[in-house]
Amino acid sequence: MSAAATKTLVERVIGVGVLVLAVIGPSLVSDFWLDTVLTQTLILGIGAASLIFLSAYGGMISLAQAGMMGIAGYALGNMVTQRVEGGETKGLLLGWNPTLSVVLAILLATGIGLVFGAVASRSFGIYFLMLTLTYSVIAYLFVSQVTQVGGFSPISNIDVYTPGFMGNVVTDRERLYYVALGVAVVVYVLIRYLVRTPFGVSLQGIRDEPTRMASLGYNVALHRTLAFGIGALVAAVGGVLFAWWSGQMSPSNIGLQTTIELLVIAVIGGLTRIEGAWLGAFAFIVINNEVTNRIPSEGLPWIGGSFNTVIGFVFLAIVIVSPDGLMGLWDRMWGLARLRGPKGPATEATEAGVAR
Repeated sequence: MSAAATKTLVERVIGVGVLVLAVIGPSLVSDFWLDTVLTQTLILGIGAASLIFLSAYGGMISLAQAGMMGIAGYALGNMVTQRVEGGETKGLLLGWNPTLSVVLAILLATGIGLVFGAVASRSFGIYFLMLTLTYSVIAYLFVSQVTQVGGFSPISNIDVYTPGFMGNVVTDRERLYYVALGVAVVVYVLIRYLVRTPFGVSLQGIRDEPTRMASLGYNVALHRTLAFGIGALVAAVGGVLFAWWSGQMSPSNIGLQTTIELLVIAVIGGLTRIEGAWLGAFAFIVINNEVTNRIPSEGLPWIGGSFNTVIGFVFLAIVIVSPDGLMGLWDRMWGLARLRGPKGPATEATEAGVAR
């Protein structure tokens, strides 16, 4: 068995083991860990997966994915919430059917993503990055300044209005966890399948050589637009789950801080591997909770600061040691272990060729 096949087999075994642990996770951890760490990891991982999909297979680092999540969450909140007698209410309060609202919220965010993608499809590099950041800023300003859809006060009680198959996620957080787990698995499998289709292969060709692919007759702008729409679809699903998990949507869920956090999650996990989305989300959330619980309010000795300081150092260390994130670190460790292992004829021949 070749080294690449062995590595693939090991990764699949690890993946199955992680999935088994995820299925039995609620019986192994506290309610706090289940809801705050594991469920949030799955949801933010879905959002980061949309970013990594565009980066790894389309060569497009998008800063609009947090905005896409927020658009779906806000749309859902405006559609399902109802006026409460004697209570403070925000948004359009349409009171629509929750199942229909979920579908419409995802379709709305995906449609907006296709429009955004069409506008940005001919931009590359830093221009694409700044254009997608503008999309998030537009979404933030819209939901914060148009008081009819929310304003600066959050739209609350979104988790009260859920489809029948979801049950009561306010009291049954384990159900929400399993729904998020199922959706995360579907998203992962879908992306892995998609990148092996003719569309996915041509998208990777456009990532590497857009001019050559255009000369071969491929519509570069259309491929990039559709890829952005797919990324918006994945982010929208994550936004719906986040609205159920949080129970409310506020402009801060679309703001610059959230945009940066989603990018940090993707970079920590690794922008070249889809698995890095959930690995980065888990590391980010665990660090956040540990820093919040263990570092005093006045900050760290000598340097001050709190979570942002710690995550900044972690981010810097990972970028220096492994630019491809934790998944890249795994690839590097595997390569070093293979080099230090027993040398077969193929390895010796390779090293001899390098020496010559």
